[in-house]
Amino acid sequence: MLSGLLQGQCAVCRAWGKGRICESCLTLYAPVRPRCTCCGLSLASGRPICGRCLTEAPPLTATHVAVDYAFPWDALLQRFKFHAGLELQQALAERLLNAVQGAEQPDLLLPVPLSDRHLRERGYNQAQLLAEPLARHLALPCLTGCLLRVRDSAQQARLERAARIRNVKGVFAVDPPRIAELRGRHVAVVDDVMTSGATLYETGRVLLAAGAASVQAWVLARTPE
Repeated sequence: MLSGLLQGQCAVCRAWGKGRICESCLTLYAPVRPRCTCCGLSLASGRPICGRCLTEAPPLTATHVAVDYAFPWDALLQRFKFHAGLELQQALAERLLNAVQGAEQPDLLLPVPLSDRHLRERGYNQAQLLAEPLARHLALPCLTGCLLRVRDSAQQARLERAARIRNVKGVFAVDPPRIAELRGRHVAVVDDVMTSGATLYETGRVLLAAGAASVQAWVLARTPE
């Protein structure tokens, strides 16, 4: 457990109990779902890989997702990400920790970086706030400043799938003096939300090109399709 079981009000149903999200809401809104092992989409059948990933495999060895980006997680993540809802950090990180219990242990964690402009506006990187408690719990390095966002881009949520892919081309790079920290290492990239996968796939390509042995994605919420 990442968070202490202190008495408080559930962020979803407002009932008083232990933890920021009560057990009743976790049972109702965070069920374990069969998911594509490549892209993290929910699957109706028992197939391990979705049709899209069978025809066009992403540059990730695996994707681990905690919840669908739907009620109540969409509102909680909006609050955490855009409205300084930092009291949700531990509860959200705990959801992600549960989702990666069966993951192959990486050598290090890399939070997806924000642009300098968004970091100044927001004051924090939500992906880093999710990655750091996981790194402490799993005794793994959490590297910041190694993967860089070298140019700003339009918000992915406003774009169609093809435009999302174009939008992130050339956005990420590895800081040249730190390439040695990645070479031959197994990396897990941490992010809060995955929609089309364009951002995480681009980070995977960049990290593999820099010499990472493998890249997996650890994502709190995945937008259903």
